[in-house]
Formats: sequence, C-alpha cells, structure tokens
Amino acid sequence: MSDEKDPKNPIEELQKNLQDILKQGKGFMPFPGGGLGNMGAAAPTGNEPAIEKPEEDDPERDEILQRIRDFNFKPKEIRDYLDRFVIQQKEAKKVISVAICDHYNHVRSCLKNPEIQKKDYAKQNTILLGPTGVGKTYLMRNVAKLIGVPFVKADATKFSETGYVGGDVEDLVRDLVKAANGDVELAQYGIIYIDEIDKVANSSNQSGGRDVSGRGVQINLLKLMEETDVNLQSQTDIMGQMQAMMNMGSGSKKQQPKSINTRHMLFIVSGAFVTMEDAIKKRIKNTSLGFGQSPEDMEDRDSYLNEAETKDFIDYGFEPEFVGRLPVRVACNPLQSSDLLEILKTSEGSILNQYISDFSGYEIDLNISEDSLHEIAAKAYKEKTGARGLLTVLERVFRNYKFELPSTSIKKLDIEKEAVLDPDTSLKRLLKENMTDQRGVLQAEIRAFTQRFAEKYSFTLKFTYDAVETLIDESIDTDKTIRALCEKKFRDFHHGLTLISRNTGQIEFEINKTVVQNSEKELSSWVVASYRGTDNTTSQ
Repeated sequence: MSDEKDPKNPIEELQKNLQDILKQGKGFMPFPGGGLGNMGAAAPTGNEPAIEKPEEDDPERDEILQRIRDFNFKPKEIRDYLDRFVIQQKEAKKVISVAICDHYNHVRSCLKNPEIQKKDYAKQNTILLGPTGVGKTYLMRNVAKLIGVPFVKADATKFSETGYVGGDVEDLVRDLVKAANGDVELAQYGIIYIDEIDKVANSSNQSGGRDVSGRGVQINLLKLMEETDVNLQSQTDIMGQMQAMMNMGSGSKKQQPKSINTRHMLFIVSGAFVTMEDAIKKRIKNTSLGFGQSPEDMEDRDSYLNEAETKDFIDYGFEPEFVGRLPVRVACNPLQSSDLLEILKTSEGSILNQYISDFSGYEIDLNISEDSLHEIAAKAYKEKTGARGLLTVLERVFRNYKFELPSTSIKKLDIEKEAVLDPDTSLKRLLKENMTDQRGVLQAEIRAFTQRFAEKYSFTLKFTYDAVETLIDESIDTDKTIRALCEKKFRDFHHGLTLISRNTGQIEFEINKTVVQNSEKELSSWVVASYRGTDNTTSQ
C-alpha cells in the first residue's frame, strides 16, 4: 500500500485558507457602502462586516418584523409626532405621513401574504423641494426614528455614473441590507432617502455645458426606483467576495441570496432647487397676467416651488424618465421670523436646548428673556439659511460667554435683548459686576495649586496676602488663569526646594510678593543661603 495521503478536496482547502485569512485580516474592507472612495481602490476600515444571512432566531430581526406587523400608525399620528420637532411644513408632513403609512401597510400585507408582492404596486416615491434649513432632512430623520425599520440616508453628491470616482448608486441598496442586519427579506421593504438630489441635474440643460456624470447617475437611480435586481456583492467588496467563496460548496440549505429586488423599496429624495423657483415664477407670470391675477397677488405666494410641474424639473436638468419615477412632489416653504421663534420655544429639537445643556455642564443656569428670543429669531431670519441661521446667531451671541463664565463664580446667566444686540459689552459688564466674587474664585484656585504641589512634591507653599493679591491682579490683567500662572512661575521650584530641604530639612516655604514677581531669582538665593547655612527664606 502507498504511504501517500489522500488528496484534499480543493474546495474545502480553499474554504479553510479563506477562513484563516478572514480571521487574521479581520477588518479589511472597502470604503463604506462598497464604493472606491476618492482614490478608486479598496482600503481597510474595520467598521463594516460582510453581509451575512441572519439566523432565523435573530431577536433583533424578530423585533423589526413584529414592529412592521404591528404597524398601525395613522397619517395624522405621524404628522403629530413630526410637529414635535419640525415647525410648519404642513403639506410636506401630510405627504410624508401618507406615503409612510401606505408603504408599511403594503409591507405588512406582503409579509402576511407573499402572493401580494407579485402584484403591481405603484410606489409613492416622493421628492421634497425647498430652500436650505427648512427641515427636509430633519423630517426624514425623525420619521426614521419613529418607525424604527430599515432606513438609509445619503447625499446624491457622493455618487458618480460609474462609481470609479465617488460611490455607486447600488451601494444605497447594499447599505439598506446592512441596516437590516443582512436580512434581504426585510431590506426589500426599506426606505432610501437621498438628499441634495438637485446636484445631479444635467447642467447642460441650464448652462449649455455637458454633464455626462449627472445624467448617468439619474439613469442608474431611476432603475433602482422602478425595479431592478441589485447584486449584493460589489466588485470592490473584497471581503464579501471572499465570504461568498467560503460559502461555495458548503452544502447549506439556506444560502445567502445573491441579489435583492428594489420593487418594494420606497425612495424619498430632496433638494433645494435654487434656480427653479425663478423659472417657475417667470412661467406663472407669463401665463397668468391678463386673466384677473395681478403681480401683487403672485408675490404673496409662500414659495413658487409649490407650483413645480414635470416640465420644470426637465428644464432644470432631469431626465423625463427620472422625474416620472417621483410622482409625489411637495415643497417645503421658507421659514419666517415667527417660525424660527417657534422653533426656539417649542421644538423638542431646538438648538437652544443644546446651549442650555452646554452651560449646565459648567453648573450655569441659562435663562433667556422673551425679547431676546424675538431678537435671535429676527437675526437668524436675515441669515437666509432657515433653521441653521439660529445656530449661527446663538454661536455669535454665546461664544465668549461660554469661554469666560466657566472660570468665574457666575452660576446664573440671564440674557436680555441688549446681550443679543451687543454680547461683548454685556459680557464685560457682567464680569465687572462679579469682580468681588471673582477674586474669591481666584483665591480658591491658589489654594488648589498649593494642594496639588504638596501632594506631588511633599512641600508646603504658604502664600502671603500680598502674594495672593499680586497673583490675582496679574491673572486679571493678563487674562491668564491662576493655574497657568502658577505652573509657569513655579515650574522648576521643586528642584531647588529639594536641595534646600536636603541641606536644612525644611519642607514649608513662605511665598511673598517678591517671590511671585521673580520666582527664579528668589529661589536661587534660597538655595545659595541653604549651602552657606544661613536662612535667606522667610520659612516657618
């Protein structure tokens, strides 16, 4: 008989080698979403696992499925939830609420009876129009939080026609599968939200240029929005391909599907469409004058984007087929000063709450008067960036307060209208009024320094009254903290004190005004005196 061993199964050997590679090289993945990134090559991130078929008893999957089966929201209930966070945009809330309810009622029916998913279903793919900062993205973010089902959000600007520069639009679908923990059945009923969709308009329609990439992205997206099968393994997904090879020939009865169909995915896109409003305004004026409508009446419109028609989107630079895949269209109106005021006062997501929390972290109670809120809203409105203008104004008002007050004894900050109009002058007046208490705070900082010095070096520094006053005056004049001043003045003090202690046994040292003003010179004289056996320190 031959002593040679039986040849190994090449498939099993390959699987074993790949398994070893996966264990040793865990974390080698392409850029998020399977795209190539700016350099057009895969790179390790360690953040995204390969898509794997979830176990049947996956509790998280069961929870999501149960959430869908129990989905019983009414459109008005979703609208009321959104009202807690987003001010105005009543029509947009109505459209989104209906689209979400219809979509998940359909999903629930498909899960209950799989035969239903084979029937034709007209999806309410939606496009949100409106200027920046009016709440388009915030609406969808809160919808996702409420429904708690597979949902992905991306900016259209990250995509390119081929994926070689930027991402591939099919990565959206793969990301949706990842959001569903690899469950293809769940992901096929998910929601994909794409912001800044106006950035992929074909600019040749607007400026006479040529924009092949923008048109290409539209063509690829419209395929997703209609119905197509998307390969779950991107060509750049190295780990995914290795995982697929490992599964090859495993004999498992439940293989991971190779693709996912987008037929039942809901797509919601949004964009500012900056120049479209002017085009619509011109169109309406040309068709309305002479029919009983005055120019003054037309100027009262909240937003001409409410009048957007299919032709307006085509003129803007979108392919007719692409626009046809977005049958539901709704405009978000610009926010007025009164709307911004309401955001400050009533929205659960108000940026003002963040500033109150920031000051609370320093144990400072922030209170803002009604007049101040009105002034902040008015200034934010002039920024013309919607709700984002509130952050701009609040940062301008509170920047120096947040820098100065944590180092003071002030524990209550009352903001009046004058502080919004001239924050620097109001801050200086507040600090001046608090100067007496502030000296007490600085004295406490000196005591804290001496305690840290004693704990670290076992030497006791005793500051005289005139030394304390000198340090405090210097701190105020130079706008430096006591800690910074002391650490600079007494940075190498312990070396000299160690020599003195070795010569004399002394461990307590008095720090007077002269020492504060010229610490190095005084310390040198103390050291020399200790070697001569004379007491040139004012020690006790």
